[in-house]
Amino acid sequence: MILSVSRRTDIPAFYMDWFLHRLREGWLLVPNPRAPHRLSRVRLTPDVVDGMVFWTKNPAPLVKRLRELESFGSPFYVQVTLNAYGVEMEPHLPPLRERLAAFRRLSEALGPERVVWRYDPVLLNSAYTVDWHLHTFAELARKLEGSTHRCIFSFLDFYRKIQGKIDARPARQKEMEQLTAGFHATAEPIGIRLFTCAERVDLRAFGVDPAACIDRALLERLSGYRLRVKKDPNQRAACGCAESVEVGCYDSCPYGCAYCYATAGREAVLRNVSRHSASSPLLIGTPGPLDQITERKMESCRVLQTSLFENA
Repeated sequence: MILSVSRRTDIPAFYMDWFLHRLREGWLLVPNPRAPHRLSRVRLTPDVVDGMVFWTKNPAPLVKRLRELESFGSPFYVQVTLNAYGVEMEPHLPPLRERLAAFRRLSEALGPERVVWRYDPVLLNSAYTVDWHLHTFAELARKLEGSTHRCIFSFLDFYRKIQGKIDARPARQKEMEQLTAGFHATAEPIGIRLFTCAERVDLRAFGVDPAACIDRALLERLSGYRLRVKKDPNQRAACGCAESVEVGCYDSCPYGCAYCYATAGREAVLRNVSRHSASSPLLIGTPGPLDQITERKMESCRVLQTSLFENA
């Protein structure tokens, strides 16, 4: 099984002590987002964890823990979201120059194939125009040249939690096409291949393929073995991700980005952060008498033998 660490919160930036402790213990608990007293017990031993995909906006804390993470023995790669919005959109992030430097340090340690740049989301308003994005993307790409082989971008989705709370408008198809063509013209000559994330608009005519952010093929290259894993049925129809086990919790990322779909508000986040304990099997809080714990079925997807009758 593949672990997603995590779509719901920034574990590498804020909770690496907890995650590494859980790896040493060999298990963790994940609450059902719709029924928080129903907990899944997820086994983390190397015989069932085929790979891990990390998501972060600040890789600096992760860089310091790479030796511990590598010692676990499962292949992994890191997706780093790197935008250049102002504090009205990303109020609590470290300065951009620090995040760029941390990105490059992470790439030096892992290699550019294992560090994916996410330019995500692309949002439009009177300040963040098409021209602003074309210029900003080119500046960031230049500074990341040689540090990554892949960039994934997506246009802002107006999730229920952000509607009415963000100064942005939907991108028109012509704007999507103009931005995609411009990003591709910038990225391709410097060795960065461009992908879109869960876009309903087909942009392949501009040299950009749909992404699989949880990428079976990449994990196969990193591990040296094949994985028999299906498309994730819990994601959007346009999502190409392989099936994974999500280990994070909503309302637990302190960055407070205005476009974030995973937080209901600052008060909920701060309340949950105060309940975090690095020694708990839960990311937020501790198991209580009302909680029902169910063992999640965890099994390896590795193909240990090849067959003439199986497709590559």
